[in-house]
Amino acid sequence: MKNILAFILIAITSLSTHAQTDNKIVIGKVDSVYSAILKEPRKVWVYLPNMKAGMQNPGQRYPVVYLLDGDGHFESVVGMIQQLSQVNGNTIVPEMIIVGIPNTDRTRDLTPTHITSDPPMMDINSSKNTGGGENFTAFMEKELMPHIDSLYPTQPYRVLIGHSFGGLTVMNIITNHTKLFNAYIAIDPSMWYDKEQFLKVTQNKLAAQKYNGTSLYVGIANTMDEGMTLEKLKKDTTVKTRHIRSIFAMDKFIKANAQNGLTYSSKYYPDDDHGSVPLISEYDGLRFLFSWYRFKFGIADFMEPGTEVVTRMKQHYQTVSKEFGFKVSPPEMQINGLGYNALSLKQYLKAAALFEMNIENYPESGNVYDSYADVLLAQKDTAKAIVNYQKAYAITKSEDSKQKLDRLQGKSTFALSAKELEKYVGAFEFENISLTATTMIKNNALWVSAPGQGDFELVPLSTDAFTIKGMPGYKIQFEMEGNKPVGLTSTQPDGTYKAHLKK
Repeated sequence: MKNILAFILIAITSLSTHAQTDNKIVIGKVDSVYSAILKEPRKVWVYLPNMKAGMQNPGQRYPVVYLLDGDGHFESVVGMIQQLSQVNGNTIVPEMIIVGIPNTDRTRDLTPTHITSDPPMMDINSSKNTGGGENFTAFMEKELMPHIDSLYPTQPYRVLIGHSFGGLTVMNIITNHTKLFNAYIAIDPSMWYDKEQFLKVTQNKLAAQKYNGTSLYVGIANTMDEGMTLEKLKKDTTVKTRHIRSIFAMDKFIKANAQNGLTYSSKYYPDDDHGSVPLISEYDGLRFLFSWYRFKFGIADFMEPGTEVVTRMKQHYQTVSKEFGFKVSPPEMQINGLGYNALSLKQYLKAAALFEMNIENYPESGNVYDSYADVLLAQKDTAKAIVNYQKAYAITKSEDSKQKLDRLQGKSTFALSAKELEKYVGAFEFENISLTATTMIKNNALWVSAPGQGDFELVPLSTDAFTIKGMPGYKIQFEMEGNKPVGLTSTQPDGTYKAHLKK
């Protein structure tokens, strides 16, 4: 395959979304909301995809994961979802906002009913503050969720993840407030609670209610003592196995009542105990919940000239839209990159079909018209190319689109002498990418070089703005202090990335 990737495209699929500010790695922010229901301020930890890390897909909205025991699981779940949705080109799960909810009174908030005691699990003292689960659910529904939806780019699709008492809360909400979330992960839930009275109530509701459109994954840890086996567990009635027996009882009941419409899966982890099981359960659970999300590319999608990939993507995203309950389109920048890949291979019909799909899905974006005009120009359809460059320029006022229009309409274009170009010479270190690009003067033109990527000529568009010769869709904007560059912003088919002058 012809390599059309300029230095700004290198390692895009391994781009870290962990923002780096003042030499610190930042994976989220602390937000807060006062709860009139709980009568206390509550802090939440919030992760947004691509926090300050390249402005990819501006305007995009995301599903939301609400994470109980947020102070214990936030970092690992953020890393996992970021890995599964972005790193190495992964699209196993969608990019998502993550809201971690740290505890203030865990026993109060994560237990569904009040109990006086439940020995040996809970004595009288530890049971005093139980039973605040419904208030906590009301806090999430009426205060936290509206707060998150008002401040962050959310989509109306929510996932709830909880472990232990958090898993107990998951089961309480899925049976009593089913539509509050679309999907649930309950990790080693404390189904023994209230001498298993909660388990009985849960089973009754799982049998009596309909759960169509709702998904649940349950992870089960090995909490048995040495020498106990699953076979022995079937006959065991000791208190030592009460926790695991109660979960298996629920698991068996759910599987026997598939008529309720619940999309369900579970897994027993023999090598993980109650403390280690969250990580692997979250991983498997997320893959189960979003098993329908990933679009699988093949080599032919990049190499072959046909438009089959466009047809497949349209069909796939119809399925994804149905699962989400709202329209989901292929990411604009992803399709833009595929289109330019096809254009570089002179697969003009394929490139045009990809860009046309982007126009259909993103009619308010100037980029889609500019890209489509590039393939029309390659096909020597100058009249239509001009029309689409004009549409792009009307939306973006981009110097790049204007320069293309001027060339096609025979107007004078911007130029810089070799002496004027000298001020742009330097080494530029990219943020969030382990890459340094060097600019130099060669043959009276400005060139850029990056290790392993080759040399590329930059063509001036206007003062401080350049394109890459022979590579439509790329733009370099130098950031200046006086007459000296301090950094640059690189816009390309897959996103926007920043670099600073290396000292």
